[in-house]
Amino acid sequence: EFFRELLENAERSLNDMFVRTYGMLYMQNSEVFQDLFTELKRYYTGGNVNLEEMLNDFWARLLERMFQLINPQYHFTEDYLECVSKYTDQLKPFGDVPRKLKVQVTRAFIAARTFVQGLTVGREVANRVSKVSPTPGCIRALMKMLYCPYCRGLPTVKPCNNYCLNVMKGCLANQADLDTEWNLFIDAMLLVAERLEGPFNIESVMDPIDVKISEAIMNMQENSMQVSAKVFQGCGQPKPAPALRSSRSVPENFNTRFRPYNPEERPTTAAGTSLDRLVTDIKEKLKLSKKFWSTLPYTICKDERVTAGPSIEEDCWNGHTKARYLPEIMNDGLTNQINNPEVDVDITRPDTFIRQQIMALRVMTNKLKNAYNGNDVNFQDTSDETSGSGSGSGCTDDICPTEFDFVTTEAPPVDSDRREVEASATQPGRSLQTLLVIFISLILQRQWR
Repeated sequence: EFFRELLENAERSLNDMFVRTYGMLYMQNSEVFQDLFTELKRYYTGGNVNLEEMLNDFWARLLERMFQLINPQYHFTEDYLECVSKYTDQLKPFGDVPRKLKVQVTRAFIAARTFVQGLTVGREVANRVSKVSPTPGCIRALMKMLYCPYCRGLPTVKPCNNYCLNVMKGCLANQADLDTEWNLFIDAMLLVAERLEGPFNIESVMDPIDVKISEAIMNMQENSMQVSAKVFQGCGQPKPAPALRSSRSVPENFNTRFRPYNPEERPTTAAGTSLDRLVTDIKEKLKLSKKFWSTLPYTICKDERVTAGPSIEEDCWNGHTKARYLPEIMNDGLTNQINNPEVDVDITRPDTFIRQQIMALRVMTNKLKNAYNGNDVNFQDTSDETSGSGSGSGCTDDICPTEFDFVTTEAPPVDSDRREVEASATQPGRSLQTLLVIFISLILQRQWR
């Protein structure tokens, strides 16, 4: 919303300034400027807009309109005006403003759009992964950890911390494999955030855009005679306008110079919130989310509602009785669970759904790296991304969260000798599944809000 409001304020500021300065002359040609902001908004919301071509077209159209205003004694056909627009780069009627503005606008908008898209992808990946259903092996382990103390007459004894860690590392083995790509994604987000604070700051580009365009128009006014002479030489001598128009000189109002707003006159965004403060706040939250998936078992198991805590090693439930938990703690990730003493994990069957989320993060990380270097990224075709090819991407509509709509994989088949156990555990299994999802969701909300 901040960026949308920023664009609207910049457009309103330019419109107010130009109306005050040129009055009817501006109002008669205002669609040129309105189209500029319409295209900028369309690009930001994911539209298929080539920023450089769009800006080139804006300056060409502006040259056509101004050329007619400074030469009211002539009649110009559409073909003649098309010829005039071809001289935009050669004559540089607006000075160096178009070139500088093109560099600033393209870099700022590429960085801003990609950054916002990255936030959307990160949130959606986290939300989707948090809703992945536990495997049957995980549900059995959770039942043993949380319910068996009651069966043994130890209702007040909570699970040992290390015991909980092995259960959670087995349950969240596939999620832990997200960690490497997640950390690379967060690092790329932080790099683009630095750009938004520095040379690619969209606020510092858009806030004075009215003054920059007015400077370009003044350059055109000052060089109007030389520009006209060169255009007449290249495009031919135009026909005189009808008598009524030929008697008119350059409108007096057109020679009025622009004046920039005073700072207090400029509209503010989000109740005065600056981009720097916004990005600083987001950066802190991004840093906190690094290594989220590998530390998730530790975050869950240190919760006093789940375990006895790391400091209590003797008076806790170890899966069999009230005593110290002796097995070693497993390392993170799917392949390290082959000897997990608490959870049966099939390391040969990676969760396809989570692997798709890893690919989504990888694709987004590549876009962020491109944006960091000032290169545009394609937000058009999402079909390749979902197939894992890594090409194409992004928001095709105003709503981005649907970019990575994947189909969840089914739970691994249950061995025949375990079906009876699973059938008897159906009801507690459902509650345990809900409990695990709730815990992960609550942690995500705290760190990714």
